[in-house]
Amino acid sequence: MTATDERPTTSYDRRMFRLMNRREGAALHATAARRRAVVVAHIALTVAAGAAWLLSVVGERSWAMFTMLGLLLPWCFVTGVINSSTRGLLELRARALDERQRAERFRVAARARGVMLWLLLAVTVAAGALTVKGVDTEGYLFPVLFSVFVVHWLMPLWVAGLSVRDEPGIDDGIDDGVHGDGAPKGAWLSRP
Repeated sequence: MTATDERPTTSYDRRMFRLMNRREGAALHATAARRRAVVVAHIALTVAAGAAWLLSVVGERSWAMFTMLGLLLPWCFVTGVINSSTRGLLELRARALDERQRAERFRVAARARGVMLWLLLAVTVAAGALTVKGVDTEGYLFPVLFSVFVVHWLMPLWVAGLSVRDEPGIDDGIDDGVHGDGAPKGAWLSRP
């Protein structure tokens, strides 16, 4: 991905931009506490769905597949809330983002990469310690690799959801009728 994409935006880009910037669900992620709760709920749903999938594949438990399917709809909803809170930072193409958003996307990716590095180091040290103790870790290879893959895939979303700042004028759901710059709401037309 290049730093700038000079190609014109397509109708798909404009549609996705409008979708990611809809404000109907803004109350679900209006404050940092709510965004943290949404990210924690997403992590919990991911762990539960991943465990159910592993139980159905590795443990050969057929009921676990139905559990995973039942968790899929809430997981998708919470994923949408996180994407809405980031205004599509990770879902939109680079050409649909401004310079500030591109820089934020880069920061989120760098922070997620750092967190994954430490997680992989912890998993490696744990696997090494278990092997030194004589524990047979061969049976855990697939579940651990699958779990690490899922975390690697979703870490940027979680980091982005946790690093979003409150929008100007939003203080715990209290609307004082003033933008963050002190201008009254509705006065946006007169701004440069």
